[in-house]
Amino acid sequence: MKRLLKSIHLYYFQITLALIFSTLYPAIFFFSRNPVKFHAMNRLRLYFSYLSSLISGFNFRYSFEEKIDWTKNYIICANHTSNLDITAIILLAKRNYVFLGKDELLKNFITGIYFRTIDIPLKRDSMMSAFKAFKKAGENLKAGKHLVIFPEGMISEAYPPVLQPFKNGPFRLAIENGVPILPVTITNNWNLMWDDGKKYGSAPGNCDICVHAPIYTNEMTETDADVLKERVYQIINDSLEKHQNR
Repeated sequence: MKRLLKSIHLYYFQITLALIFSTLYPAIFFFSRNPVKFHAMNRLRLYFSYLSSLISGFNFRYSFEEKIDWTKNYIICANHTSNLDITAIILLAKRNYVFLGKDELLKNFITGIYFRTIDIPLKRDSMMSAFKAFKKAGENLKAGKHLVIFPEGMISEAYPPVLQPFKNGPFRLAIENGVPILPVTITNNWNLMWDDGKKYGSAPGNCDICVHAPIYTNEMTETDADVLKERVYQIINDSLEKHQNR
């Protein structure tokens, strides 16, 4: 019965996404072709995320280790197991951000329009694609935007999930640009919707997100990138283990 209810909720969620996106699509399409599209596109993405979550029964609860100064820009690094993670970051960062993600997202009707306009696609097995993507990411940071990266670069196949090793790129980028890392632990989205939801369905509930204190990089050098990477990994992993042991 539980699996049946989760399957029904998943279909309901997908229909909700389709209806809301169809309603907003004319505006999204217009601004995707407008030179001053950035803030409008992200505002529409915020509306889409908020409405679809509200109607589908997903409630995002944020706890902060300290008050975040949103006048600064950050590289937001979070663990990743669920499509709900994307919504969690959109609702956190609100409007002044870009995602850097795998180029497979170009094929998705909803994410594709964003990754062809304001977000940054990266082809995993191409050094040239990675170079161009991180160059564009640096330009966005210099323009004062937040950069959102899921540093695992993949979703664990284990269920419950296991935090995967982090890629080096986000941490070198943070040091090169003197931008702080903002670690974010998304504790239980996988339990409400695992990855694309097909295998386990979905269920309404509270999505708990811990926003950790920023880690400033302005006094670091390139040789500190590995140490920074391990520090962020440990912060997120410790937070996940603490939540699991409750």
